[in-house]
This record gives sequence, C-alpha cells and structure tokens, in this order.
Amino acid sequence: MCIVFVCCNASERILWVSRPLFILDDKYSMKTSVNERIKDTAFRVAEENGLEFVHARIAGTSKNLSICIFIDKPGGVTHEDCVKVSRSLDTILDVEDFIPSAYLLEVSSPGLERELYSKEDFEKFVGSTAKVKTSVPTSGQRNFRGYISAVEGDDIVFEDKTSGTIRFPYSAVAKANLEIDLNEELKRNGKWEAKNKQS
Repeated sequence: MCIVFVCCNASERILWVSRPLFILDDKYSMKTSVNERIKDTAFRVAEENGLEFVHARIAGTSKNLSICIFIDKPGGVTHEDCVKVSRSLDTILDVEDFIPSAYLLEVSSPGLERELYSKEDFEKFVGSTAKVKTSVPTSGQRNFRGYISAVEGDDIVFEDKTSGTIRFPYSAVAKANLEIDLNEELKRNGKWEAKNKQS
C-alpha cells in the first residue's frame, strides 16, 4: 500500500513509501532472493515501458529498506517515464508482497555522469570520457581519467590523460562512471552559438 508520494522535478525522481503486509525471516539467503526479485521485476517493468533498466541500488536494513531504480533511454528519461515505472513497479511489489519490511522506492535517471555497471555499458559508451578505478594497479596506477577507446574481449582499452593507452580486464574494474568534459561542452556550445548567429 502506498503511503507517501514525493516528486523531485529537478532530478526527475519519483519516491514512494510502501509497507508490505507480512514479515519474512531475515536471513542472508532471503535478502539475496528479495534483491534479485526486485531487480528482475524492475527490469521487466522498464522493458515493458520501452526503457532501459540500468541498475538497482538496494540498501538499508530489513526494517528500513531503500530501493533506487535507475532507468534510461536515448535522449534521456522524462518525468513521465519515472512516474510510469514507479506506479507500475509499486503496484507489482504490493501485489506480490515479497519485501519483508516498509520500503522507500525511488525511480531516477542515471544522470549525465552515469555509473558503468557492466562490460556492455563500456561497449555502449566507447568514445566517451570516463573515470575508472581498478581493484589492482595497472601501469602503476589504479585511478584513470580519459576516454573509453575500445572493448576487446574481456579487456577494456582506455586512453588515460596521464599514461596514454592502457588495457585492463573488465574484472579489475572496481568503479567507473562517465565524466562530462566541461571544456568540450563549452567548445560545442560555442560552435552552436556561432552557427546560430550566422544563420
């Protein structure tokens, strides 16, 4: 049952607070099972609405759960996209009633500097500027900033601003996200403004 609804227009986020009707045994295996069901359900709802399921971030305790679903589409998601996914997902979670506590449901776009959660994400954003942290050193460093050059098999080829071209296995990626190059954006905006003035 939905108790509270909050809409944050600036970040295109939709928040719901719900309380299921019963409590389940709080064991690790049960928590893992619940998390997987949430992700599977969110994936299905996003797909049915013509959207990409990017990631589900599930945090908190069994008595205070926070669920954040990230969705995307070419050109970016809209407020209406977040509303549709929120309502559909909240309805399904209430009907299936498998979450063992009250929970906060949030649906959001991943943002311009979205995190990269899979090798497929790296493939999708080849040529984009990014920031990557690896679990083990590569060429004597673990933090890289530059752009994704290619994905070859299980390896990421990265053009680092400091070390040049480097290669590391995807399995070594601890964290990665896109990074907006402000200089490039300013150049692009400058060219756009100059073109508009000429026309």
